[in-house]
Amino acid sequence: MEKIRCGWCEKDDLYRKYHDEEWGRPVYDDDTIFEFLILESFQAGLSWYTILSKRENFRKAFDNFSYKKIAKYSEQKVEKLMQDTGIIRNRLKILATITNAQRFQEIQKEFGSFSSYIWGFVDGKPKDNRPENLKDVPATTEVSDALAKDLKKRGFKFMGSTVVYAHMQATGMVNDHLKDCFIRS
Repeated sequence: MEKIRCGWCEKDDLYRKYHDEEWGRPVYDDDTIFEFLILESFQAGLSWYTILSKRENFRKAFDNFSYKKIAKYSEQKVEKLMQDTGIIRNRLKILATITNAQRFQEIQKEFGSFSSYIWGFVDGKPKDNRPENLKDVPATTEVSDALAKDLKKRGFKFMGSTVVYAHMQATGMVNDHLKDCFIRS
C-alpha cells in the first residue's frame, strides 16, 4: 500500500526522503539546529527544493556547518564562497551566515545551549497543529513572529518570521504533518 504523505513532498525522491526522515522531527542538537538555520536563511526568496538539492555542496563549502569555524571566516573565505557554483552565491546571505554563527555562540553562552533558547519559545515541546490540508499550514505564527523579533534584536540576519517558521517546522518545534500523513500513524 502506498504511503500517504504531506502533499508538498510528492515532487521527487529527494523531497520524499527529507519528509520521511527529517522534516518535523524534534531536533535538540545545536549542530543540527545551526545547519537548518543556515539552510533556511539561504532559502529566503528561493524554493526549499533548490536549497535541499544543494545541501551537500553547502555542507562542504561551510565546513560541515561548523558554527565555530564559520564565525571566524575571513574576507578571503567569503570571496572563495562567492566563487563556489555549488551553493547560492549571495554575498549578503554569506555574510549573514558568519554573523549568525557569532550570534549563535553568544546565545549558547547566555542559555547554555542554543537549543534551550529556541525551544523555550514553545515551552520545550513540539506544538502539534494537526492541519487537515496544506491550506491550513500557516507561513508565520505569533510564536515565529516573537522568535524572529528576538533573533533580530540579538543581531541575526535573514531570520524573518517566515524563515523562522520554516525552521520551526524543519526542526520539529511545530508538527505540521497533515492529519493523514503516515508520519502521524
